[in-house]
Amino acid sequence: IVSLVPSITELLFDLGLGAQVVGRTLYCIHPAQELTKVPSMGGTKKINLDRLKEVVPTHVIVNVDENDRDMVDAIRPLVPHVIVTHPIEPRDNLGLYRLLGGIFGRQQQAEELCERFDAAEEAVVAGAKNLGSARVLYLIWKNPWMTVSADTYISRLLATVGWNTVGNDPDTRYPEVEMSDGLLEDVDLVLFSSEPFEFTRADADEFNASHPQGPKALFVNGEMISWYGSRAIPGLGYLHRLAEESAAK
Repeated sequence: IVSLVPSITELLFDLGLGAQVVGRTLYCIHPAQELTKVPSMGGTKKINLDRLKEVVPTHVIVNVDENDRDMVDAIRPLVPHVIVTHPIEPRDNLGLYRLLGGIFGRQQQAEELCERFDAAEEAVVAGAKNLGSARVLYLIWKNPWMTVSADTYISRLLATVGWNTVGNDPDTRYPEVEMSDGLLEDVDLVLFSSEPFEFTRADADEFNASHPQGPKALFVNGEMISWYGSRAIPGLGYLHRLAEESAAK
């Protein structure tokens, strides 16, 4: 198996398929120790096709948002099976677990992940009933500023704790926004994500210092919010804790 999706690479190992993973991307970083033995094919947008052919995969796993369409089309003639994924709703994780578990003979492990996800989601939904809603601007890039539209996995995961994203553009999944007073007037929280742009806590602190009367800014771990797969299970708990801490301030 070659996985060109960082979060799915981690999921494959959690399904007990690590020994079958023969290729990954530079951005596949979990589980760190195990991946030192797995060769990189390149990035998520462009890989070395000669290197791909060298590892002779039977399956390559890609994602609609993560991977370039032209790259995927170039891969198709080289491998027997290309598995295309596109989770949008948090509960799409269940289908993802079962899809890969079914293809690779890990049904039991997939069902165990489904049970863990259901329990985590149930706890978050129950806890969110005690929290108020908030309008959030989730930043994924700078120069230009970019956010997430409503039909993305990130936006719909945030909604599980009552955080409703602003800056939606029905024509663009990841639209540019102007950081204007008009936009910020409609925002309760500005979330600086650690990926794909590497925002830090300093960015959130700088925003708060520059906008003392404006919305509160928080630094968030992008992996815990944007990664579907097995990381979505602890990610639900992480998001709930953020919401609780924010509501308490």
